[in-house]
Amino acid sequence: MKAVFLAFSQTNTERIEYMLDRLGIRGFTYWENVQGVGTVKGEPHRGTHTWPEMNSAMITMVDDAKVPEILQAVKKLSIRGDGVGVRAFVWTVEESV
Repeated sequence: MKAVFLAFSQTNTERIEYMLDRLGIRGFTYWENVQGVGTVKGEPHRGTHTWPEMNSAMITMVDDAKVPEILQAVKKLSIRGDGVGVRAFVWTVEESV
C-alpha cells in the first residue's frame, strides 16, 4: 500500500477531486489553507496581503498498482495548468489499522 500526498494551489481543488473520482479513488484526507512555496518556479502561497493565494493538501492510501495512474494524471494536470502548481509525493505504508 502507498500513501500519495498531493499539494496544490486551491484553484486546482475541483480538478484534483475530479481526478481522484475518475481513477476510482474514494478515500482521502483534505487540508485547506496550507502555506508553502514551490521549489522550481513557485511563488509563495501565504494568505497574506503580499502573497494572497493559498494551497491545499490531500493524502490518500492506495494499492501500489494505482500509483502510476495517479502520477500520470498529476503530471498532465501540472502541464496543462502552467503556473498553477500541483505536486505528488509517494510513501510506502508499512502497516495500518
